[in-house]
Parts: sequence; structure tokens; C-alpha cells
Amino acid sequence: MADLRALFSSNDPVDSAEAFTNRQQQWSLVATAVEEHLRTVAAPGFDVEDLESPRTNVIAFHGVGGVGKTTLLRKLEASLTAADQRPQQWGTGIGAGERLLPVRIDLSRSASTGSDFERVVLTIRLALAGAVGLPMPSFDLALRRYWDAQHPGEPLEEYVRRTGLMGKVGELLPGQLGAAVGQIASSLQLPGLVGSAAGQVATALVAALRERREQARALAGAARTAALLEADPDLEALSFYPHLLAWEIGRLPAKKAVVPIVLLDTFEDTEDRHRDLERLLQRLVWLMPTCFFVIAGRNRLAWGENTLEGQLDHTGPHAWPHLAPEERQPARTAGGRRQHLIGDFSPADCDQYLARRLTRDGAPLIPAEVRAVITARSHGLPLHLDLAVARFLEIRRTRTPEPVDFDHTFPALIARTLSDLTADERHVLRSASLLDAFDLDLATQAAGLTHQAAARRLVERPMVGEDPYAMWPYHLHGAIRDALQTDDTTTADRWTDADWHRAAERALAALGGQWRAHSPAAGRAWLVACLRQGLRLARDHRLDDLAWLTDAAFAYTDDSVWEPVAPPAPARGQAEEEDAGEAADTPADALAELLTAISRRQHEHRDRTARRLTAVLDSGLLSDELAQLARYYRAKADKDLGRTAASLEGMQLVAAAGGRLAPQAQRGIANLARIAGDFPAAMAAASTLTWKSRRHRVRGDILWPQGDFTAATEALLQGRAEAEQHDAPGERAIAQTRLALVTAFADPTRADQEIDLARQYLEPLDQRATVLHAQVAALVADAGTDNHDDVLDRAAVLRARIDVAGLPWLVPLLETALALHHTVRGAEDDLTATLDRLHQATAGGDFAYYLDIAHFMAGRPLPTPSTTRWLDTEDTVRDRWHHLVTARRTHLRT
Repeated sequence: MADLRALFSSNDPVDSAEAFTNRQQQWSLVATAVEEHLRTVAAPGFDVEDLESPRTNVIAFHGVGGVGKTTLLRKLEASLTAADQRPQQWGTGIGAGERLLPVRIDLSRSASTGSDFERVVLTIRLALAGAVGLPMPSFDLALRRYWDAQHPGEPLEEYVRRTGLMGKVGELLPGQLGAAVGQIASSLQLPGLVGSAAGQVATALVAALRERREQARALAGAARTAALLEADPDLEALSFYPHLLAWEIGRLPAKKAVVPIVLLDTFEDTEDRHRDLERLLQRLVWLMPTCFFVIAGRNRLAWGENTLEGQLDHTGPHAWPHLAPEERQPARTAGGRRQHLIGDFSPADCDQYLARRLTRDGAPLIPAEVRAVITARSHGLPLHLDLAVARFLEIRRTRTPEPVDFDHTFPALIARTLSDLTADERHVLRSASLLDAFDLDLATQAAGLTHQAAARRLVERPMVGEDPYAMWPYHLHGAIRDALQTDDTTTADRWTDADWHRAAERALAALGGQWRAHSPAAGRAWLVACLRQGLRLARDHRLDDLAWLTDAAFAYTDDSVWEPVAPPAPARGQAEEEDAGEAADTPADALAELLTAISRRQHEHRDRTARRLTAVLDSGLLSDELAQLARYYRAKADKDLGRTAASLEGMQLVAAAGGRLAPQAQRGIANLARIAGDFPAAMAAASTLTWKSRRHRVRGDILWPQGDFTAATEALLQGRAEAEQHDAPGERAIAQTRLALVTAFADPTRADQEIDLARQYLEPLDQRATVLHAQVAALVADAGTDNHDDVLDRAAVLRARIDVAGLPWLVPLLETALALHHTVRGAEDDLTATLDRLHQATAGGDFAYYLDIAHFMAGRPLPTPSTTRWLDTEDTVRDRWHHLVTARRTHLRT
């Protein structure tokens, strides 16, 4: 069908069509349900007058406004009317051998004329008038009697003509109703004058039925006909007349038989009218089991639940087994679910829709680059696509549309979304749009309400997606969320900037409350999730008070796990990206950049980490506590880069400040003493450390270079046990990796077991330096074996990875592993080359003890006097390392 709006959009018309995209799954669901319905009504035991059996004659589709429900029902109507109107990808038709009669009824207020329920009943009867062409005596008499009583002075013929119901087909109904009344009057041999009055004919028919006269039973033999004709002809009685219509449909001659497929669109417009209309419509569906109903609306039908008991006639899973939630469906319910969410278009469907919507000479009028932007911003919502098409046509009148013209949302989305929400629901919706995901409690607190009722109603709407396995199960549709936050400028109850700011403060406080309520019992998951949402809220809404985010930042860094935590940064150029800290202009920006730099150091060169931390410190936006955090990790980066003087200065500043990181800074000072080769000073500093400053791990790192592998192993086992006791998987992985290295030197037979355990601990974490450390341990375990080429190849790869990571402190350890390998094998030339590289790597004085160890293992004299201060005498340490080589050779020979 041509799109007339597009056709008349300019003097340069384009080829346009109401494009329809697939929805094959929905067609399959309808086809399967209709086929099952046909088998049900054709079964020998089916009784149209049975009012107790569960009803399976309905399927319901729900989805957010603008997702394409009306388009789907129109296409279903066309496909059921004529096979050539069915999309090719929908495959074969349904109901072979049956006459299907589609009847689409729009229940929206804009489509309503007069009494809504009257219009529904008349529309169904009008459709039958055109398809069957026969009177339906009992129903027609009841309808005529109702009309004469409720619309005195307004003939049905005039009403049908005035409203235009069903076009020319509508002209058939008054004649058929008159014929039905006349047929009954004639059969009962009533006088002509009496026969013209439907009320008197009805009275006579009731009397005849009570007397069990055959003529009356032949014309109106439904068991409840007399009771319906005796009742006052009001709207309540009209809602029961469909029972008569169903009975009449069931006794049509074979050549005239039809199966009505009633398509009820915009069903949500019936639910907020005290459910009076919904109650009448549900009664119609119940009383017409021969008809099949396809219902589309924004919300799920609640008929299959017990929540509406007392408001509707029939509720619960036993009345509507297919409409009940899956977990509440009665056992062995045939046919499965009949409640289906109409989802968004896939990106491919969006592009296909836009390409077909406007064409010129058979080619898409909307360029591919414009289609890509529209698709991305639509989040798959068809309404967004239609609005974008209209915008494209409008812009095209004066200039060529460009992609940037469509990088936004549309206020019309908000109008459609908010149209059927209460004031409280709209308030919760806007508050929830601030959150990536939420639960009822979080949405309620963000809205500043004291009760969850509005949030509970909101999450039942299709604009809210649900993932029951997620930490927060609910999330808003992406297109609606974007529109609320960017284009909510025209609605009557729109928020001011101050309203949004206060809501962001409430949401941030609510997130903090949830983190504190779950931490630490629920592990790091709540910490990371709350940090991600909280940082984005504080940054996007320029919240100066970081409140609980400071505590959460320190908790995040405690265990060296390093999940991605900071939200995506606002778009910025490449030059700015290189020094993102300089772009920070709020405390939240600075905190997000700080945590990003700390966590990203596992994937970036340590020099980049140091520069980012310097930039964020120079911004002056961090609190004193957070500045200490930045200084500490910059000092760690300096240590990794070999800038020991700068690292020591930073650690001393943090330690002197006496804040939360003072113990960790003391550990850093101890490590720097070890790096300088002053082991007594390092051990003295280690003696003051606690669990928080990883005392056992530091002792292990000091002891194994002495060749005291037994004491080092004991210290690292204690460190691992303490980490497990405090539920610290990051520290446990580090301690285990150090233990694997010590074991690889001292006991290669057990090394594989410890290395595998280290890999297992590291797998869910993000610790690049520790992973490289574990790979060096594996190299040490294989030192001296016949896999010479393999050892060298692995060492070359490791050297490259260490260089890329900016971790030069690992190079001396790597070369020491190679020195062990060449020493055990007796490869003197290779050993000499390795010692030369090791000398260059330690020329600055850091890690010079590795050069000593390499010479000790080889039994070679030191080229110059050592600067290392060992815990024992130099000869004792030399003997331990030389004995290690002898033991390795013995091990390899056995």
C-alpha cells in the first residue's frame, strides 16, 4: 500500500510503501494456534454451549507502543483474507478446507464511536452478514430487541450508514435482522402487525420455547435462549448475546460454515476504564468458543492469573490455561504458551525496513550510512524507524539528509510511552531511566516514593525488559530510555533540570544503600555493579558529593581482581583520549578516570598508566583520600617501570599520610628495599606488616632469593591460607603464583601441580603481571630439559609480552630462568650470553641480586663485588643455589 504522506511530501515524489518486516515467528505462532483451534471445534465432544470447560480460543501479543502490533494484525488480516497478501517468508496458509473469516477491530479511543462494546458486537455480526448472507434468528432477534430498547428513534440502518461500519457490507445487516424477526414471526404464525415488533416477537418466542414447540426449537434451540430473551435488553444482556451468535455459527450449513478469527487491537485502551469494557470483552471471548481471538496490546493479559478475581468473570490458570504464566500452567496443557512479547527488530530487519520504505527506481532512497545511524538509535523499535523516515522526507525538501541529522531520539516516542501511565508510574519511569538496570526497591527509592505499587505496575509493562537471572532484573527499552533523557521537553509533566538532578542523587544514594546491604557477604559482584551505575550517575549528572563511591573505590582496589568498572567515557577525540585525566571536569570524572587507569594497567603499558594517574592528580578534582589512592598506584607503576626513586618517594608520601593505604605503602617500601638488594632492611619492614599489607607474601619474596625455599614455601602457604580466610581471590592467585615459582626452582616434580592451580585461580581474574609471572614459573620448571628449542621460543614470546606490558622488572627473573636452563645443560656459551643480558637488565642497581644468583648457580665468580646485602653469608647463599643445579641435574637423569 502506498504511503500517501510520503507521496505528498514534496514536488519530487518518491516510491514509497508501508514496508513490513518479517514477523515470521508471530505468524507461525498464530498458525499453530489456529490449527489447534480448528481441531478442537471439529472434535466429536465439542459443545458450543459448554460454559465450564477451559478456553483455549485466544492468543495474545503484547509489546511496547510502536513495536508493530497494529501492523502485524493488519498483515494477519490480509493474509487470512487472501493468500496473495501473505508475505512469502510466511510459507503456506492455515486451515486447509476451512473458511476463515478475519475480523479486525480497533479498540482504541480514537477509533471508538458510540458504545465500544456495541461496536464490537455489531462488527462481528456485520462480518458474518457479508460472509454468510443468512439470518441468525435467535441472535438477530435479541439484537433487534436490544437496539429498539436502547436506541429508540434511531434505526439500526441509519446508525450503520452514519458510522460506516464495514462499508457496503454493513447495509446487509439491517435486512438480515428484519428477515430473522419476520422468519420467527411467520414460523410462530404471529399476526403481521405483531411480527413487526421485535419485543412482541421475542415474548411469543419465549412462550413457544417454554412450551417446547418444535418450530421454536428449530429456530432458536440454544438452551439459554428463552432466559436471554426474557432479560431486560440492556448492555449487560447484550454481553451474553454472543452465546446465541456462537450457537448460530455452529449450526450453519456446510457450504456456508465459517470460523471467525477476531483480531482485537489496542487492547490496553480497555484496561483503565475500571475494566468494565474488558469484562464485557472477556465474556464475549468465553461465550464464543467457536471463534478464535488474536488480542494485541501493550500489556500482558492477566486473565490466566488470579489477580483480577472479582473484576472479571473468568480468571486463573484453569480458565485460561494458555494465558497463565508458564510456571502456573496446569500440568499437560496442550499447545504451550499463548502470551507472547513482540520484540524489537534486529539490526538487519531495521536496515531492510528502511531500505524498502522509500525507494527510487527500485533502489533505497535512504543512504546506507544514514540507515546505520537510524538503526543504532532505534534500538530496534519500529516507531522510531517511522519517525526517522518522516524526518528524512522533511529534511529532503530543503537539503540532502546527513547521518548527523538522525543521531537523536524523538519526542513522539515519549508521548506514546507515557499516554497510558498514571502520574506515579510516569514518575517511576523517569527515575528508572537514570539506571542501566533496577529492581523494585531501587526504582522506588530513586523515585522518592514510599511504596512499590507504581514500580510493580511499571515493570509489568512491555517497555520494561526482564532478565530474572541478572542482579537487577529490570531494564527500560533502550529507545525509550534515550528519549526520556534527551527529548522529554514537551510533555505537560516534564521534569526540570533540578528534578533530574535530585532524582540522580536519590538513585545514587539508593545504589549505595544496596552495596552496603550486600557487601561483603555477596562478594564483589554487588560492589562492581553498584560502582558502574554509581560512577555513571555521578558523572553524567555532575554530582559533587561522591558519598559512598569513595569507600567503594577503595574496596574495589583491595583484592587486585580488576574487573572493568568505569562507565564508557563521553565521546572525545583521540588526542584527548591519550590523556583522559586532563578532560575530567567533575570529581566523578576524576574518580572514573582514576579507577579506569588502575584497572586498565593490566592491558596498557605501565608508562601510560603513570601518565594517566599524573593527569588525574593534576586535575585537582580528587579528594585527599582519593589522591592518596592515585599516588599509591602511580608509585606501583613507577616501581614496575624501574623508576625506583620516584616509586619510593610516592610510597613514603602515602605511608606518611597515615590513610587507608598506609599499610600497603609500607609493603611497597619493603619491596623497594628488596629490589635494591637490601634484604635485612626489607625483612625489618616486613615484620611491621599485617594481613592488609600482605605480610606473608612479602616475606616469601624476600626468602626465596636467599635459596631458603622451605621457609619461603611456608610463608607463601600462610599467605594463600590467609587470602582464602578473607575471601580474597585476587591475593590468593598472587600468593599461589609466587608459590608455584618457588616450587618450580626447588621441586620440579611438584611444580606442574602448583602451576596448574595458579592458572586455575588466575583464569577468572584480570592480572596480566601475575599471569606473566606464572609463565616464567613454568619456564623455570622446564629448565634443563631436552626441550631446548621450546624453552627458548617460550622465553622469546615472554620477553615480547613483558615489553608490551611495560613490566621490565620481570626481565631479570626471566633471564635468571634461562641461566638455570643453560647451567643445567652445561651450555657455557649460551650461559655467557644470558649473563650479559642479565647484567644489562640490572645495570641500574635494581634486582642486581638476580645477577648474583645466576653466577652462584653456574659456579662462576662474580665479575665485581656484590652490592647485595643477604640475610645469611654470601657463601651460604651461593652454596644453596649451586646445590639446586646439582639437584636438578640428578632429577633429570632419573
